[in-house]
Amino acid sequence: MVTYLDAAATTRVDQRVADIVLHWMTAEFGNAGSRHEYGIRAKRGVERAREYLASTVSAEPDELIFTSGATESNNIALLGLAPYGERTGRRHIITSAIEHKAVLEPLEHLAGRGFEVDFLTPGPSGRISVEGVMERLRPDTLLVSLMHVNNETGVIQPVAELAQQLRATPTYLHVDAAQGYGKVPGDLTTPIDMISISGHKIGAPKGVGALVTRRREEMDDERVPLEPIMFGGGQERKLRPGTLPVPLIMGLAEAAKIFEAEHAQWQVAAQDLRSRLLAGLASTSFQVNGDQDHVVPHILNLSFEDVDAEAFLVTLKDLVAVATGSACTSASFTPSHVLRAMGLPEEAASKSLRFSWTPGQATDLDVEELARGVAKLKPSY
Repeated sequence: MVTYLDAAATTRVDQRVADIVLHWMTAEFGNAGSRHEYGIRAKRGVERAREYLASTVSAEPDELIFTSGATESNNIALLGLAPYGERTGRRHIITSAIEHKAVLEPLEHLAGRGFEVDFLTPGPSGRISVEGVMERLRPDTLLVSLMHVNNETGVIQPVAELAQQLRATPTYLHVDAAQGYGKVPGDLTTPIDMISISGHKIGAPKGVGALVTRRREEMDDERVPLEPIMFGGGQERKLRPGTLPVPLIMGLAEAAKIFEAEHAQWQVAAQDLRSRLLAGLASTSFQVNGDQDHVVPHILNLSFEDVDAEAFLVTLKDLVAVATGSACTSASFTPSHVLRAMGLPEEAASKSLRFSWTPGQATDLDVEELARGVAKLKPSY
């Protein structure tokens, strides 16, 4: 039995969530845009889901729109704010070199449109400092975009503190919370202007997420001045057109409820598995990457001294399913851009693996067998 240790890439849909999704696919199958009874029930279900999900980040229901996931949410936030920046002459954007490609590539596009993108590097800790961001702030800084939890190292970024600092400025803050939503809940209740959420990281189906856009009462225009990047229907405050995927939305809300109710047990179980994994691998030589004082318990990034990452994946594929980095870049065997930005030499980065788990789905892990498997791998030289 192969133990799944790649939950940062995606999680299995919780059976309770699957039951809800199936109900809204079969029994309550109406289009939320229809005006008859089937549509009305679907619309009411969506609004209940919207109200609950907004409450988890201390937002108002009309400050949350549904999307296909964090990638789309990131694109709406970044590309949708660009016209405002162009009109006002605020073309400076601050981000980090360790962001997900779903942020880096839209920003690369904006750089081609005349925006100046300022990349911060985290150093060996993998953590961006609030001071480092504030030092780069300029009168023409439109936006700071910083992820909540790094998808490769699990390091938690100081987005809550940064939100408090930026609130006194006209600069907006966007947070890609794909990896952090539900897992570090308190951070996201702070006054972050835009939050991207993904369902499939918390046991919901793939293909659903949300974008939160908070009002700023102290500004003349309270809403973040986003413009749509797609057209065709006007659903979701005219920012995201298309028929709402009611079953997926209801599944996202159910998954979030389960995570909220079971968060304390999840934390304990995730930390226990982390401890077992580190203890079991103690006989091998490795380095833990990232600031371990600011990290989620379910993501562990290790650089093995004499084990090539690709050899690990191939040799131990019948034992564990792990990753060398983000699933979005796993087709390429280049060293992780996150680890390289943290200052790891290319050789060390090429020997790094990401272990990530959902506690209930990794209870069958035999850490002793895993350690024996690592020990048998030949040095990469």
